[in-house]
Formats: sequence, C-alpha cells, structure tokens
Amino acid sequence: MSALAATNEVVTKALLRQVNVPGLDRPAALITLDNGFDHTKPNTFGPGGLASLDEAITAALAADPAFIAVTGKPYIFCVGADIVGLPQLADRAQALEIGRLGHRVFARLKDSTVPTFAFVNGAAMGGGLELALHCHYRTLSGGAAALALPEVSLGLVPGWGGTQLLPNLIGIPAATQVIIQNPLMQNKMLKPKQAAELGIADILLEPADFLERSLEWAAGVVRGQVTVTRPEVDKDMWAGVLYFARETLNQRLHGAVPAAYKALDLLETAKDGDFAAGTAAEDEALADLVFSEELRSGLYAFDLVQRRAKRPAGAPDKGLARTITKVGIVGAGLMASQLALLFARRLQVPVVMSDLDQSRVDKGVGYVHTQIEKAVTKGRMDKNTAAKLYGLVSGTVDKSAFADADFIIEAVFEDLGVKKQVWAELEKIVSPEAVLATNTSSLSITEMAAELEHPERVVGFHFFNPVAVLPLLEIVRGERTDDVTLATAFAVGKQLKKSSVLVKDAPAFVVNRLLTRFLGTVFAAVDQGTPLDVANSALDPLGLPMRPLALLQLVGPAVAYHVGGTLHAAYPDRFGVSENLKRIADSGQPIVVDDQVNDEVAKLLVVGDQPLTAEQVRQNALDALAQEIRLMLDEGVVAEAQDIDLCMILGAGWPFHLGGVTPYLDRTGTSERVTGQRFLPRGAASLPA
Repeated sequence: MSALAATNEVVTKALLRQVNVPGLDRPAALITLDNGFDHTKPNTFGPGGLASLDEAITAALAADPAFIAVTGKPYIFCVGADIVGLPQLADRAQALEIGRLGHRVFARLKDSTVPTFAFVNGAAMGGGLELALHCHYRTLSGGAAALALPEVSLGLVPGWGGTQLLPNLIGIPAATQVIIQNPLMQNKMLKPKQAAELGIADILLEPADFLERSLEWAAGVVRGQVTVTRPEVDKDMWAGVLYFARETLNQRLHGAVPAAYKALDLLETAKDGDFAAGTAAEDEALADLVFSEELRSGLYAFDLVQRRAKRPAGAPDKGLARTITKVGIVGAGLMASQLALLFARRLQVPVVMSDLDQSRVDKGVGYVHTQIEKAVTKGRMDKNTAAKLYGLVSGTVDKSAFADADFIIEAVFEDLGVKKQVWAELEKIVSPEAVLATNTSSLSITEMAAELEHPERVVGFHFFNPVAVLPLLEIVRGERTDDVTLATAFAVGKQLKKSSVLVKDAPAFVVNRLLTRFLGTVFAAVDQGTPLDVANSALDPLGLPMRPLALLQLVGPAVAYHVGGTLHAAYPDRFGVSENLKRIADSGQPIVVDDQVNDEVAKLLVVGDQPLTAEQVRQNALDALAQEIRLMLDEGVVAEAQDIDLCMILGAGWPFHLGGVTPYLDRTGTSERVTGQRFLPRGAASLPA
C-alpha cells in the first residue's frame, strides 16, 4: 500500500453519516463519495480513495445500521479507477496490488451480512459501476448521464469484479454487449432506462427526489415490504454466445485488441460462479495489460477526447462570440436535413431550409419530421419537445427568409462555382454580421469568400456523416476569417455538443486528406494488379473500424473520386486519380456485399501485372500516412500531432488502442523511417524507453 500511495492521486473521500429512515428502528449508514470538486472533475478510485471507502465501511458496520448505502456527489456516482495513476505503477507487482486492493474493499459490500445498496445518482463507469454491482441492491437515477464498463476501449478489462458479476446478473449476451461490444463502438454508453431494462438496476427513479425515494425504497426492502426478483440467468447459451463473440472479434479486429480477447476469457471464467477464482484471473489480466503499448495508446486517446477536445487549440476568446437567434440552411438534401434537425434540437432556435424547388424543400422538412416522430416512438423524445421542434424547422424557396438569420450554413453540391454563387446571392440578403458557414469537405474557404464584400465572416464548418453520430467538427479558418466569426463558430460547435478542432484552410483539411491518401494508396495497389480481396484485408492487423473498401463504400465512390481530384490538383505527386475508382463510381454498384468483394465490380477493373502482397499494401499505406501527417504538421494545418489523432478518432472512428494514428506510426518505427523523426515524445503514448 505504501508504494501505491506514491501515485499523484486526487483522493475521493467516502463520507459516512447516519440517516434516520421512517419505518426503521435504527439509522441507515449512508456513504457519499466526494473528491471535493464539482461534477466537472468526477470521483475516481486510487489507493487513497479505496482506503477511505474501506474505513467508511468499517465504521458503518460498527454502528450496526439497518442497511448500508453508497452514493455519489451531485451528478456523479463514480467513474472508476484513477487511470492517470496507472502509468506511474512501477512493476507488475504493483499492478496486482491495486487490483487486489479494489477487490478486497468492494467484496466487503458483497459479503456483508447487513443489506447493502448502491444509490447510483449519476455517472457510473468502470470501477464505479463495479462498486455498485457488489452491492446487494441498486437504485438508479433517470438523470444519470453515463453508465458503462469502458475498459476494453482503453486496452484494459473491468478489473474489479465486473467480468464476474455482470454476466451472472444480466446474462452473458447482455454482459458481452456492455463489456466488449459497447466499448468498441465509439465507447457507447448506456442510458438509465437501458441499464434498468437490462437488469443492472433494480429500480429506476426520478432525479428530482432520487435520494429520498432511494432511502424509502431501501427501507421497504429491509422491512420485507418490497421484494426484488431477478430472472434466472441461462447458463446453457454461455459457450455459444462467447464462441460467436470471439468469431465476431476475429472478423473485426483480427487479434489487434488484446484486451477484448482477455475480457472474453474472463467472461468464460464467470460461468461456474467461482468468484474468488474469477477475480484472481481479473488481477492477472489487469497486471498483464497495464504494461502494454495498447493501454498507453488508449490512455493517450482518452486524454485527447476528454481534455483536449474540450479546450480546442487556437480557439479565440469565447467572449467574442455572437448570440445566435436564427439559423439558415442552404440546401434541403440529406446532409442539410440532418443539420436542420441537429441545430433545432441543440440551439432551440428557428431553423429554415431553402432549396431550388418546393418538392426538395418539402422532402427535407419531411425528413426532419420523420426523424422526430421516430424519436418519440422509441421513447427518446417527449411529445412536448417534438411539438416545439416541429415549429422550429421550416422550409422555403425564398432566400429572403434568411434576412434575419445570424448563422447560415450551406450544404449544397461540392463545386466551388456553385458555392461562390450561393454566397454572392446571400450576401445581398443577410446582415453584415451574419456568419456564413460552409460544410465543404475539401474546397478552399479563402477562394469561396474571395469575391465577397465581407469575406471575414466566412468559415468552414465541416461535419461528418452521420451527423448525429460522429462528434468531430472541423472548423476551418480562411485567410481573412476574423476572430469574431471564429469564436462564434466554436461557440455554436459547443452548443451542438461537437468536439471542434481548428484547421488551416488547406485542401480536404485533416480527415478527408488523410483518408484520401490512405485509400488512394490501397487503390493504387489494385490498379497495379493486386486482387481486391488482398488489398481489402491488408490493413486487418490494425483492427480498424472497417476495411478500406467498406469505408470507400460508406464515403461513396463518386465523392471519393471528387475529393481525390481536388487533392490531385493540389498535390499531383502524392494523390493520384484512379480510373478504376471512376468506373466503380459510374457503375453505381456496391463494392462490397456482406463484407465480401462484389465480383461484378471486380470485372469492371482494368489492372496491371504487378500485384503486391498484403504486407506491402499495408506498409505502403502506413508510409503514406506518415509522410502526409509530417507535411500537414509542417504546413501548420493543425497545431500539433495530437489534433491529427483527435480528428481521426472522432471523425473517422480510428480506435483508441492505436491512439489515433501517430502513436501507432511511432510504435512501429514507420514515422522515423519515413520522416526521420517521431511525431510524439517517447513515452507520450507508449511505454518508456
């Protein structure tokens, strides 16, 4: 314990008080977890926090309470282990010690002869959720912001009982989803209602009087007036579910995420119910993974998403931002319609769409209404909110409706001439202070604004599809974009709950430039004669979210060909133009069907006689990424390599275990071999030398 105490920990205190509950003949012991900060710095457990909880449990038991309950400070239950301290562990023995310490303290609640309750009042993740699982009963607030066991996304496993308790509580299919599938899906969180339906909580309560109702419910359980029933867990399907899960991981990750496979092994151990053996296996797995490169990359990626994304590098003073009272959207296609719904939901201001004819406008507004109806039907939106949104979103063919809009964004065809014409028409209508934002994916903001009277209020506002899912927003500063416009763009991005990254006005910005170079290299191998299936599977060892051809299909071959042409014009020596890609785009046929190459598409190709091996394709793609990233950093497209990684994680779904892009290129030696230097200091997202 003394060695562990050396870590730089913000200690979460376990504060004990006695609470008189009506109907009970003696007080209950209520333990509140609180690190002394507000909700922006959540409770976590390091050695000091575990020691404090241990002491509180001892004191609670000594008072002979009617029951023991654990809850958290406002909005936060506990978000797990103090992961900041993990890299400070000196050796495997210390890693084992922290695992065993957590197990020993939490087990006191599980093994207690006094009834124990978790009053999950707010966010509960990782070790926080595992603490709740150790309690005999759980209440859950409907206002809890996030519930998850996200460890696999970081390169770890739930190491304080989660892999053993959860499957025996909610069954192996649901536990596999929570422990493995959700973390690998952009770290998907459970909503309170979902958690309750899975059986993680025994009762879901309203947030307004959550603590009072939890105490009342717990008293009913203790008095025998409330009976908690839980469905029996089906053990017969255990092996089949895990076999299917392993096969799915093999197809998707190809062995690239050791933590996911370790988690499967631990879930298998949980079947026989030997809790001591299962938790001992968790300790060993945790100790192995703490000193892995994947964990270091995962922690680096986590820090980017949780910290850097909330403080964008280079963003101007937020006090310069203008207030937005109305939004105009030029276009009513799918992207424009998605934007209309997002702006209306997040900003709660009138949003008006325009297009060339009434049928397109009606289709766009109809899409928004349909999505609202679906949200109501699925219980994700109440009828009052829906009614308000119906009233906020409208459409017109008359652009004069934009006259009083403060923020206008265009989502029209990706053609510079078309976009310049749009802004030339609108500048005569809108106020001089209105921000003009473009959702262009590759065109120059500076050129787009060059002929306007007020080019300083034009800014790039590049979303990623699907708009509601991908959190990245590339905010592009043209040569004449002023600080007020930029500050307003960042303020709007924050209101939209997007993670904004400041990008220089350079062709295709960050994500599309890198993906185009990446896909271009893979497709160049096809042009040389490499079979489509070989090129498509070449990057499998990285464990990317999808194979290159599936990504190409998602982007759209026509869009990829267009963006590739833009980049070829700017950088002809590095970005080629593939006639085979044009043939595929013109055919309109899917490239892959059920993750298999479409034979009909393969017949369209005209290829050379110099096929590459999968290893050659992979290395060429990685070399190209390393070269392009170094050039982008030298050009000042973003402030630092960390912004490249943040963009690729949030905009392209590149996994945490890679740390985005640059840590992997550093770890494999690619960056030094190609560019002569690392992107990050040694130890920043990797093990120390």
